[in-house]
Amino acid sequence: MPETFTLPNGLRVVHEYLPQLRSVNAGIYVRSGSVMESPEEGGISHFLEHMSFKGTSRRTTRQIAEETDQLGGGINAFTSRQATCYYGRVIDEDLPACFDLLSDLVMGADLPPDELERERGVILEEIAMAEDDTEDLCAELLTQAQYGGDLPMARPILGRPERVSAYTRSELLDYRRRRYTPGGCVVSLCGQFDPDAVRRLITEGMGRWSGPALDFVNPPAPILSGQRVAVRKETEQLQLGLGYPGCGGEHPDRHAMTVLASILGGAMSSRLFQRIREELGLAYSVYSVPVMEEGSGLFQIYAGVSPQNGRRVLEEIGRVVADLAEHGPTEKEFHDVQKQLRVGYLLGLESASGRMLDNGRRVLSNRPLTDPAERLRQMEAVTREQVTDLARRVFGEKPCLSAVGPNAEDFGAED
Repeated sequence: MPETFTLPNGLRVVHEYLPQLRSVNAGIYVRSGSVMESPEEGGISHFLEHMSFKGTSRRTTRQIAEETDQLGGGINAFTSRQATCYYGRVIDEDLPACFDLLSDLVMGADLPPDELERERGVILEEIAMAEDDTEDLCAELLTQAQYGGDLPMARPILGRPERVSAYTRSELLDYRRRRYTPGGCVVSLCGQFDPDAVRRLITEGMGRWSGPALDFVNPPAPILSGQRVAVRKETEQLQLGLGYPGCGGEHPDRHAMTVLASILGGAMSSRLFQRIREELGLAYSVYSVPVMEEGSGLFQIYAGVSPQNGRRVLEEIGRVVADLAEHGPTEKEFHDVQKQLRVGYLLGLESASGRMLDNGRRVLSNRPLTDPAERLRQMEAVTREQVTDLARRVFGEKPCLSAVGPNAEDFGAED
């Protein structure tokens, strides 16, 4: 079971000791994500993540790269809607060096002006690359349609090109000052380490860090129904997405939602895969996925098809969904998926990096740390009747739709 403590400056720490390992995974979560941004700040959290690797008060860009390679190349970062995370995986003896580098990236980045302009170009290329990936674009458009308008949850994490092109160093520094504070950060460790030494290491490295109190409250995010969005692109395939209301990461239905998604389109034996791909041969990729955010969630279905098959695939998906909503899963489907999810969860416990990331996310969002045995008990407590009831509620809503491809406009309006 993970343990926690908080430094006097408000920095929270969660650590899970796994003595059977030789490695340790370390991460520093920062409450800096696209949901925290105003409309004028779109993409700024992601921009800051990039710039943190471009020089600190103690290290040049080159030194950061060299130290990363010396540690095994395991230092990286990502930005999500809810947070930015700087993380690394090293052997136990290198934890002090790894933590020193990670904490310097979080506390000491100085955003050199010359690096700012270079990295701006890199991020604009990243945005262009994402827009060229039709599957990713379809998912981004569907999420925007479900959350609607310019609400925080609907905005792209990478930001929009026109805004990224205009950010000044002073804007980045001001946002960083407000978001990168000890009270808005969580250090998460999982693996082989001395717990007493870790407390000393973090206290000495980050205990004197100070900053303003964090003033963020997660905004409400109602899920819309029936919205449609289409983007024409001259591609070989048509990408289609259907979106229904889901549930957040701590909602009572979260485990039943995972079961439902797996039965519908989560594996080779799922209904969508068997019907759309195996029986009809209409798609290579077709699947469903629950997206569980902090306080809200989505249920999404995706398919990549030949443009001429788009209408038929949507009709077939509609039939599969309607049948599942009306009759629920069979006993065999339900028990097979329960076993599949149980095995997947138990195997996932062997990933120290996954446990480190999950522990950090939970503490950052003030969610409880659950003993693995208790979480497994909650998963196994889901009943077939719960899944059937959930299917009726979820699929009783009119779905949102996104389409990207050569005939996408055919799907952008009601029939």
